[in-house]
Amino acid sequence: MASFPLTVIRSAFRIADHIAPRLAGRAAFELFCRTPHPQRVSDRERRALDQAAPFMAEARLHRLTTRSGCVAAYDFRPPPGTERRRTVLVIHGWRSRSDHMVAIIDALRRDGARVIAIDLPGHGKSAGRRLNMANAVEAAATAGAWFGPFEAVIGHSFGGAVAVNALVGSVSGVEKLVAERLVLVSAPNSMPSFFAEFGRMLDLGPRAQTALFDHVERLTGRPLEDYVGADQLARHRFPTLVLHAPCDKEVPAENARAYDDAGPHVRLVWAPGLGHRRILAGPGVLAELTRFAAGERALSLVD
Repeated sequence: MASFPLTVIRSAFRIADHIAPRLAGRAAFELFCRTPHPQRVSDRERRALDQAAPFMAEARLHRLTTRSGCVAAYDFRPPPGTERRRTVLVIHGWRSRSDHMVAIIDALRRDGARVIAIDLPGHGKSAGRRLNMANAVEAAATAGAWFGPFEAVIGHSFGGAVAVNALVGSVSGVEKLVAERLVLVSAPNSMPSFFAEFGRMLDLGPRAQTALFDHVERLTGRPLEDYVGADQLARHRFPTLVLHAPCDKEVPAENARAYDDAGPHVRLVWAPGLGHRRILAGPGVLAELTRFAAGERALSLVD
């Protein structure tokens, strides 16, 4: 059963679809972009943040200026005595932060990488309370301008979609991110499907749903239909490693299969039993992405 606040919101959107569909579409977009208050975290997340704190303290923290506010960028160097071999960008997912990417960051730096990890707008130590594809891509591109070019960019969940769009330059007025290789971990493929599902959750009518799509186009300079990752990778043939758990309940495995169909430059490796978040610390996953970021052929977790 839907919660009482969601029931009220749905009723309001159903009425607005008839009398003010453009307003309803914009309101739905603003609701979609709104991020949680950074100080309101669950006890479980607080424990995770406390555990990650000593590691995060090792980074140099930079504040990068973007049009939507300052973005936090963490600069991790290889351990003393380890030769620096490459520079890698790491991007977390929706309602996450760089602190939750520490296993990936640590594996990369121990292999000789300088790792730049950004907190997306409205997350972690970055400014604002809004996140969308446009300001996320700008954040990644700004990191590229300061620290790039990168040998690899690694994105988890929504961060994977951001990485794809930053590399192909899909947002009008934002320079392309430059990287040699791409790693997608549990990444969604289709932004149109993403927004359609969001619209169904809000019970948007057809006119409000169209207005929502139109608002995204006005913001990014492209129609929402252009934001399908597999189609983007088919046109822009970056060497790509896709890591996904078959049992992922948040981003179903069909998203990974779609990326895999983009062409022979994409390699799909399954990570069974790890789910959407535990995949970030799976030893086999860390070995795969570390090798790939170094330009080595990925192994296969599953035959």
